[in-house]
Amino acid sequence: MIDKNRNSGLLSLNRRTALQGLAASAGLMAAPGFVRYSQAQSSAPIKIGFQAHRTGIGAAYGRWYEKTTAAALKLINEAGGINGRPVEIITEDDGTDPKRGAEVVGKFASQHKTDIVFGTLFSHVVIGSAPTAGELKMPYYVVSEGHHVASTKMNRYCFQPGITDVKSQVISMAPWIAANVGKKITMIYPDFAFGHDHRDYFTPAIAAQGGEVIAQIPIPPTESSFTRYFPQIPAETEVIYHVMVGPAVLTFVKELGEFYGSNRPQLFGFIDSLEAVDVASPGLEFLEGSHFWEGMPRYLQPDASDAVKAYRNAVGIDENGAAVGDPKDVSTSAHMFGCWETLYVVKQAMEGAGYKGPEDRGKLVEATEALTEFKEGPEHPQGDKTFNGKIHQCFGHQNISVVEGGKLKVVHRTSIEDGLYEPEGDYTTQAL
Repeated sequence: MIDKNRNSGLLSLNRRTALQGLAASAGLMAAPGFVRYSQAQSSAPIKIGFQAHRTGIGAAYGRWYEKTTAAALKLINEAGGINGRPVEIITEDDGTDPKRGAEVVGKFASQHKTDIVFGTLFSHVVIGSAPTAGELKMPYYVVSEGHHVASTKMNRYCFQPGITDVKSQVISMAPWIAANVGKKITMIYPDFAFGHDHRDYFTPAIAAQGGEVIAQIPIPPTESSFTRYFPQIPAETEVIYHVMVGPAVLTFVKELGEFYGSNRPQLFGFIDSLEAVDVASPGLEFLEGSHFWEGMPRYLQPDASDAVKAYRNAVGIDENGAAVGDPKDVSTSAHMFGCWETLYVVKQAMEGAGYKGPEDRGKLVEATEALTEFKEGPEHPQGDKTFNGKIHQCFGHQNISVVEGGKLKVVHRTSIEDGLYEPEGDYTTQAL
């Protein structure tokens, strides 16, 4: 990926090199893969601005989002790019900060002159950046999970086509939780927009299954010690529903184990509480038998498709979800697939729009809104998805995994229909 700040290497096709090679040997025109770029020899690359969380509380995610994006970019360019043009990624660090995020979006538009902006995860950064994207009429493809895009409270230029949102996730899993884990639930969640989505949508979802959230415990996402919060958990709690984020997630789960010892309630967590953390880390033995949500399984499952295996190989993760050659470098597997799939959605939409440049951004928005489904395969290894163009949100499968022998094993996979809900608005009624 191009990094204007660090002078990192160019992963997209180097235009000057391509032209020199063309002049040197007309025979290259017949080489596999080269002819697909023939149109691009007089065209500038398509520029995608990657709003990355390199620093701040989202840094662990940001690093793996970059790795996944680089892997997808490589394959897209090897296959001819988009509309016969190479694709270039320009990366800026937003510090996982909403004010800086908005500034980064502006910089992509005014300085880097990117065609779109892509890749934002943390919900407060998306919410802080989206107005700028709308004002600049900059298509903004986020990989966030928050319900903010699907709520239709953003603007017509904001999309989340490669990963499902929290509302869909909790609606689809609530019946399984009530039937298999427990019904008297205490929620522990980060006190910002993402955590509020869990609070606001899981509470009614479990109530619809005869369950009840008996306590809600919000914790600042920058908190570094958690023991003082645990006495707030009611004694009658059957299930602790936890979803934490940030650099102190390992501390959170360790302190939870120390607080309860072997006599704990049932646990249902979002893997966010353990993303980039080895489940087999010392002090986490108490998690054995507990359950987690995973967007895409961290551990290679016995029934994994060829597309899943190819994706994992391209990104560079082993059967345990760690970097190949470094078992301590654990990925954010449950989320990062969204970068891969979103880039392929952008490719599909740009080709559908016949996208040539910024003057076609309106066409790109309409082409994205016209998409309806994504079939499981190399471009969408996590699974089939549907897309609702009115709310700019995809719907897909969720995985529920159990900790067994220090690893995560998928025990339930929801259907797409399990997570559908009525749209709350319609972006397509807004002017471009």
